[in-house]
Amino acid sequence: MTTIRDKLETILERLAGRAADERVFLRVYEEAARVAADAADARRHAGLSLGPLDGTIISIKDLFDVEGETTLAGSIALRDAPAADSDAIIVRRLRRAGAVILGKTNMVEFAFSGLGLNPHYGTPGNAADPLRIPGGSSSGAGVSVAEGTSEISIGSDTGGSVRIPAALNGVVGFKPTAHRVPLDGAFPLSPSLDSIGPLARTVQDCAVTDAIMAGEETRALRPHPLAGLRIGVPRGRLFSDTEPMVERAFETSLTLLSRVGARIVDHGIEDLLQEMADTTVAASIASIEASEVHADWLETKAKEIDPRVRWWIARSGTVPAPIYIRMLRRRRALAAAMDERLSPLDVLVLPTTAVSAPLIAPLEADDKLYNKMDWLILRNTMFGNQFDLTGISLPIPGTERPVGLMLIARHGHDRRLLEIAAGVETMLASGS
Repeated sequence: MTTIRDKLETILERLAGRAADERVFLRVYEEAARVAADAADARRHAGLSLGPLDGTIISIKDLFDVEGETTLAGSIALRDAPAADSDAIIVRRLRRAGAVILGKTNMVEFAFSGLGLNPHYGTPGNAADPLRIPGGSSSGAGVSVAEGTSEISIGSDTGGSVRIPAALNGVVGFKPTAHRVPLDGAFPLSPSLDSIGPLARTVQDCAVTDAIMAGEETRALRPHPLAGLRIGVPRGRLFSDTEPMVERAFETSLTLLSRVGARIVDHGIEDLLQEMADTTVAASIASIEASEVHADWLETKAKEIDPRVRWWIARSGTVPAPIYIRMLRRRRALAAAMDERLSPLDVLVLPTTAVSAPLIAPLEADDKLYNKMDWLILRNTMFGNQFDLTGISLPIPGTERPVGLMLIARHGHDRRLLEIAAGVETMLASGS
């Protein structure tokens, strides 16, 4: 039987072989991971287990605190910040569950983009094609799971930052309802919208990891029957400018769902999307809240921050407080309206991203193209955060490049969404 230590050493050997050009991991905890792996092997040998994650090799995004080290959040501007005095809550819970924490994965600086580029530490190439973007902001997380250097990776999702890299690298990415998983010890982007979620190879692995991070008992998922499932398709702006390959993969998935008896209907949310757009016309909630998070160093360390990140944050710092407070109040009302709108359905379904992963080089060379593509990549996922919903991206097999199928469910319906996703996952894998 292959031991946990054997698996870990294989990964460490792989990382050592590319150490001179490592862009997926920013830190690797070799010795601590070996100790955790040996402890997991000892428990296994004795017939003991701490649960379903015992001995699982897990990486964490660079914005989670680890005791004794400075949390950089993909930046160089925070190098002189104080070291964390304790692990983030989710890190503590994962360790108690027996997880082998391998290291910290690369990310977009301050988590502020859906593309995955990082000028300070290099951009991880997409696992399917290293010339293409990994998706962001949990860029290293998506690549790590897809390439097999982590079995599970933990990311954050404020506008799609778990689901986007999952979709573009061909793995599963789950965004829970915000604040279901504690944010303590996670460097914030937008406290109102931030959520913490796993990327993994299977829905079951995501469900187990989510339960542990949320402080719940773990239990096996029972895939929800798809026959009679009420599925809404939000045709409209979320389907414009969709890449033909993505569109074909999505429509094929709808055909499979129909074939197994799901009831698929067009379900309009255009009015609510427009109202949210009108509400946030001055600036996004995420960028306004980010301007407060970074207020102490945005100017003094301007030269150390990616200008594409800094510009948006600085711009939003000028939004008056009354505008922001009214924005939050209106968002709560719109979230309640969306919850009611979705009540006749089990899930919404749509492509996770409108396009597959574009090439890195043109985006690095052209800021206008960067901003245009960033908006398009984020468009389909970010409404889930704006309206406080839960969502998951599943890989659609048989495509030229990875494509994600996204299921969205109502606030707090996380477990039910995971059960439905497990059924859809089986259907996609079998092609029927």
